Amino acid sequence: MKTLWKKEPIILLLGDLSFFVISLWISLFLRNFSIPSKELFYLHLAPFSIIFVVSVLVFYIAGLYGKHVEILRSRLPENIFNTQFANSLVAVAFFYLIPVFGITPKTLLFIYLGVSSLAILFWRVYLYFLIVNRKIENAIVIGSGDEVRGLLDEVGKNSIYNIRFVSSIDLNRLEDEGFGDEIVAKVYEENVSIIAIDLSNDKVEPILPRLYNLIFSKVTFVDMHKIYQDIFDKVPLSLLKYNWFLENVSSQPRAVYDALKRFMDITLSLILGIISLVFYPFVILAIKIEDGGPIFISQERVGKGNKALRIYKFRSMRRNDHGDYKSNQSESNEVTRVGAFLRKSRIDELPQLWNVLTGDISLIGPRPELPSLTRVYEKEIPFYNVRHIIKPGLSGWAQIHQENHPHHKEAVSETKEKLTYDLYYIKERSFLLDLKIALKTIKTLLSRVGV
Repeated sequence: MKTLWKKEPIILLLGDLSFFVISLWISLFLRNFSIPSKELFYLHLAPFSIIFVVSVLVFYIAGLYGKHVEILRSRLPENIFNTQFANSLVAVAFFYLIPVFGITPKTLLFIYLGVSSLAILFWRVYLYFLIVNRKIENAIVIGSGDEVRGLLDEVGKNSIYNIRFVSSIDLNRLEDEGFGDEIVAKVYEENVSIIAIDLSNDKVEPILPRLYNLIFSKVTFVDMHKIYQDIFDKVPLSLLKYNWFLENVSSQPRAVYDALKRFMDITLSLILGIISLVFYPFVILAIKIEDGGPIFISQERVGKGNKALRIYKFRSMRRNDHGDYKSNQSESNEVTRVGAFLRKSRIDELPQLWNVLTGDISLIGPRPELPSLTRVYEKEIPFYNVRHIIKPGLSGWAQIHQENHPHHKEAVSETKEKLTYDLYYIKERSFLLDLKIALKTIKTLLSRVGV
């Protein structure tokens, strides 16, 4: 099944790039009040292409290529204004501070920024919704448990999906007489063209012969868990059985990906580590003024292959608890005022860039856990130890998706949810996915500091 929200980012990206180019042509026309020649247009297209690329990255970080961009239609003008303001700052920096990217006259740059803002607003708020013709297909979901309820709730209240669940069939009712006939009847009564079914459920086997004939009635069958994973970006808990791990998880190295990942780790950690040194004097001064205590702390974490590693952070609590999460809750070891800001902005984790450089952790991967908490989760959560099959990271898939992820305290339920995101990353990991996480992490950090 091809859903529109999968095509949506591509449509939006192509539209944005088109309107960026059109805006440049209009800007040249307004600047000279004459139709620009081909030579003049191409002369300016090269340096402005840098702005186009930066604008796309800023739009992505701002969430303007996300699944739910249509729901936020009422907020699009505000979001576009904010992103265009950020683009303007970058453009001015390029063309004024870096001579090699210079254009003459600079007036053209400001005309372009104004024209492109209006053009993107017109495209995003009005034109896009005119040209996108969405055909909603009726669907039935056959399954049981939290995944079914989650799908019904998400798809039912959001208009971005091109399917509409008109009914759900609980596999726990399989013993009811006429269960299979009921499904077939609903398909014809509701003009159903898609059936999302839990084929991993053993209970579904008896009704498959009745459903088989529906493929001749132009009904498409889709794995319910595939839809769930595509919508929620995590692995359904009901799938976490031995056969799933045997099919989807391997400790075998991926030569090209591993080399690219390590190259990115070394390059970015070195660059960001050097840049971050600018913050060190201010952080050191703030910590010393508040309580005069130590600047840095080190804590043990569980790394790849269950091996212990030591990470370094700016101290954010009254004293170093050495990873004893129970002492975190003690009134005698509360987070300091400076520490609260360091944690919110994640500045306290800047020293870990040197852990990335040395190869202890990666920029992207499951967050390394405290040994004491790991021991608890290994007992309480099945397959928890699988997350240690790859190198942990500074930021991960769970950190950018889970709203209330656990942090240095025992939280079995939240950690079980976190594991579904970690396993999704382990299964789907790629260089492009790492890049996506890195960009979304930037968005998260900017939102935390109020940008």
